[in-house]
Amino acid sequence: MNLSKRVSEISPSLTLEISAKAKKMKAEGISVVGFTAGEPDFNTPDYIIESAKKALDIGFTKYTPASGMQELKEAIANKLKRENGLDYAPNQIVISSGAKSSLFHSIASIVEEGEEVVIPSPYWLTYPELVKLAGGICVYVQTDDKTGYKITPEQLEKAITDKTKCIILNSPNNPTGAVYSREELVALLKVIESKNIWVISDEIYEKLVYDGEEFVSIASLSEYAKEHTIVVNGLSKAYSMTGWRIGYIAAPTEIAKAVSSMQSHTTSNACSIAQYASVEALNSKKGEEFIASMLKALDERRKYLYENASKIAGFKCAEPKGAFYLFVDVSAHFGKSFEGEVITGSLKFADLALRKGVALIPGVAFGDDNSIRLSYTVSMDDIKEGLKRLSEFVSELK
Repeated sequence: MNLSKRVSEISPSLTLEISAKAKKMKAEGISVVGFTAGEPDFNTPDYIIESAKKALDIGFTKYTPASGMQELKEAIANKLKRENGLDYAPNQIVISSGAKSSLFHSIASIVEEGEEVVIPSPYWLTYPELVKLAGGICVYVQTDDKTGYKITPEQLEKAITDKTKCIILNSPNNPTGAVYSREELVALLKVIESKNIWVISDEIYEKLVYDGEEFVSIASLSEYAKEHTIVVNGLSKAYSMTGWRIGYIAAPTEIAKAVSSMQSHTTSNACSIAQYASVEALNSKKGEEFIASMLKALDERRKYLYENASKIAGFKCAEPKGAFYLFVDVSAHFGKSFEGEVITGSLKFADLALRKGVALIPGVAFGDDNSIRLSYTVSMDDIKEGLKRLSEFVSELK
């Protein structure tokens, strides 16, 4: 069978692939510490679950408008005004079946065949695939620890051509945990405005920042920014609702209308029950309490993982200021061997580490083959055991 060229060029998710391999090993009785998860290990708060039960009890189980229920749009609009200083009308908000869906429809709504999308690297591995599905061309800009894994205005200006349509910004960042400051965003915005390009701002980790860092939405910085930014967010990370599949965009009216039209023919509306519960998630004060509690636990793990991973020979760690990942340069071990097999890159490093019962994500999936990603959405006991196994693995390299 001949698949379409566009689909044939899509790469499978390495994170899902490695996670599945680790789960299979666990099912076979093999002890594995998994640093792979991109979701909080906390259960969805009870008050949200109770709201979903109420939705079932009252029969809220039918279609909603394709762009989402009005009450949830209003709750999101209030959240954006209250927390981000952004004024959006409900008709400028579109609810989707997860932020990934929001991202795809957003990219497809503005990117024409052959137009370029600037993607700072390291990047979330799904961005390039969504751009390719939309017929766009990825332009990668490599960042490193010298700039805190953040793109500079000079790099951005150099990457922009007459074919550039937009840049995808992700702050806090997956996989590095980097958080752009207000000053850094203002500097980038000067280039963005001078070149008249769009921004797709992935803000899914906005609630997860540490050490007094301030989350700033680039859309809030100027009228131009607001009129040329598609804000993408959702409830999966902040409220530990990954399986509920609720994402959303806030965008200029024309974009929101286009995304709603596309969605009406692709996914239709997001789950009615999850939408109903999401209204309560955003409006209740209990949400602030839950997020604060989760953030405290994640921060303790972050500090421990960063401090102790940095002590492992040959590990060069970037201190994360947001999200829940530690990005580690392990290239000092390339060329060494384990059980007779040579480490040629991050994928081989991850594959061999799995033999020691540690599952991690190779940086090549994120555009940086020198590094690995460790998620600290696991218990402190697992973090300690995982670090012990990684240290033993490294000590056995020849």
